[in-house]
Amino acid sequence: MKSKQAIQALAALAHDYRLEIYRLLIRQGPKGLSAGAIGEKIGLVPSSLTFHLQGLLRAGLIKRVRVSRRLIYSADFNVMNGLVGYLTDECCVESASCSPACEPAHPSKKSKAA
Repeated sequence: MKSKQAIQALAALAHDYRLEIYRLLIRQGPKGLSAGAIGEKIGLVPSSLTFHLQGLLRAGLIKRVRVSRRLIYSADFNVMNGLVGYLTDECCVESASCSPACEPAHPSKKSKAA
């Protein structure tokens, strides 16, 4: 991932609703959700939802496919992994040892329960 792409992705996630939508789609996995289901779960009216989904699409963080009359949105896991890799690829390169600092955070209690 290039710097410009990372900035666009981080900017898209820097909003309460877009971050909530993105995390919802991450939890759903590759099957994704319809726009209507996303709106119900997040509590957004269709016009606001469309605005936020477009921001995530432009940043490349999510994908959209048409299934019959529905639009199904899902996270683009390759882009997600690319962004995390971009943020961490030089972790501790100028330090003799910092391996505990570069380990991923422990999952939240909510994630452990699931």
